[in-house]
Amino acid sequence: MPRRHIRVTGAPEAPLRAALTALRTELGVSGTFPAAVLAEAERTAKAPALPSYDATGIPFFTLDPPTSLDLDQALHLSRQGTGYRVRYAIADVAAFVVPSGALDDEAHRRVTTLYFPDERIPLHPELLSEGAASLLPGQDRPAVLWTIDLDTEGRTSAVDVRRALVRSRAKLDYAGVQGEIDGGTAEEPLALLKEIGELREALEVERGGISLSIPEQEIVERDGTYRLTYRAPHPADGWNAQLSLLTGMAAADLMLAHGTGILRTLPAAPDGAVGRLRRTAHALQIDWPHHVSYAALVRALDPHRPDHAAFLQECTTLLRGAGYTVFRDGAVPPITTHSAVAAPYAHCTAPLRRLADRYVSEICLAAAAGQPAPDWVGAALDALPARMAEGTRRAGTVERECVDIVEAALLKDRVGEEFDGWVVEVDERQPAVGVVQLESPAVIGRIEGTDALPLGERIRVRLTQADPAAAKVRFEPA
Repeated sequence: MPRRHIRVTGAPEAPLRAALTALRTELGVSGTFPAAVLAEAERTAKAPALPSYDATGIPFFTLDPPTSLDLDQALHLSRQGTGYRVRYAIADVAAFVVPSGALDDEAHRRVTTLYFPDERIPLHPELLSEGAASLLPGQDRPAVLWTIDLDTEGRTSAVDVRRALVRSRAKLDYAGVQGEIDGGTAEEPLALLKEIGELREALEVERGGISLSIPEQEIVERDGTYRLTYRAPHPADGWNAQLSLLTGMAAADLMLAHGTGILRTLPAAPDGAVGRLRRTAHALQIDWPHHVSYAALVRALDPHRPDHAAFLQECTTLLRGAGYTVFRDGAVPPITTHSAVAAPYAHCTAPLRRLADRYVSEICLAAAAGQPAPDWVGAALDALPARMAEGTRRAGTVERECVDIVEAALLKDRVGEEFDGWVVEVDERQPAVGVVQLESPAVIGRIEGTDALPLGERIRVRLTQADPAAAKVRFEPA
């Protein structure tokens, strides 16, 4: 599911990037791996466990941002009778990571790749995540290969998953793919990305699901000041995301039928969170009639518009209640669905960047073969939700702190200025303390006054602090 994408340009010694470096030190996160982990990565990179099934004759391609090298997924799309066949190859991290070895222990400590606006802190050493385990073009790689057949409407009709040796033929990026499809020059299997993606988007609407088209925020430094811009995703981003969702839903269904698994679950958003989001929409002058659902509103937004882009960033707050739910021995949990997907769903398509995906793949492979999951999977399963929750909290802290630093950098030269905003949140215990959403720039900050703040109402505020080094933006009523 989506996260906020923030990218920072500028020299490493620039104040904003220096603040981000200090944040990494403060949080104790580092891209450096212990010597034992690197040594094991070097050994396994040279001699991974290779599968017997050879699928290198299938012309897979990857679709990622142009600079990405940690390529988790490769695709091949084709027609199958009156429907379609989706082949979705996922990097087989278990071919390189020995249970309870140094790599495994370090992955359990890190849990997820952490994304800073200027740097990525990987889950696995780059030797694996950007090298031997990555589905780079022209290289034979061990993979978990999903074959999902769809009917003429894009509904799943058959699923198979097995280990396979695959070879990607091309590393594609979203802009290039979008250009080929829009220009009518894309050939199968690439041309089917739009056809299948749009069918899956229609099914998402039918079941009540919602995919957030989160724009990338870019902070550009010029002459010591910073400017915020947004890059809206291409439609191809969404079509590709639908195939990842399709695979995650297939994994969830397979595990539920098997009686053992780990789901990504999300209960319906509480009224308070939706109310805050409504106030944010009001502050950004986005019309949200009460008879219009959240899903319908999001689908109507244009991520190319700065006000809509800012609102879509805030929509990610409704996903913060997501968690991992383990079940075994046929005891189906009370909540099996992810409310944003509107179906049972599992994380399985990003094992280079997320710990849980490796376990989901192993359970699904066992389920498809009619066998129990490996002992090392069963032994770790019960503790995995807490481990993932810890890693998710760490990633959330990184995101929030980075947003605070970036917003402080945007406003650092405007202390003392007044702005129009809306009070979107008030502390129940301290009614004079809350959160204000500015109309322009679309920044959210803490506000502290002497009187109770008018929740949901417009207010004139004065910027009292904007310090990137302290990651703080503070306002007071003007």
